[in-house]
Amino acid sequence: MAKYSKKAQKTVASAMRRRKKGSLTSGRSGKKVTSRKQAIAIGLSEARKKGAKVPPKKTGRKTTRKTGRPASKRAATPRKKTASRSRK
Repeated sequence: MAKYSKKAQKTVASAMRRRKKGSLTSGRSGKKVTSRKQAIAIGLSEARKKGAKVPPKKTGRKTTRKTGRPASKRAATPRKKTASRSRK
């Protein structure tokens, strides 16, 4: 099944045309958009507002912290001895 609907594709294509023409502006600041990726993001955002089939916006990813053993327990465990060669 397709991720994006035809309506969403048309909205993104429209945003790309406006970017090339120079009339596409960002939402809050109102600055002219020159980035291709930003134009696509604006087009998808507009498609979502119109109700087109678009996957949900990705939010900031949370970094996972390593949950290993505490330092005090790490130091307490004895290390394994490796077999050493006998020198002649």
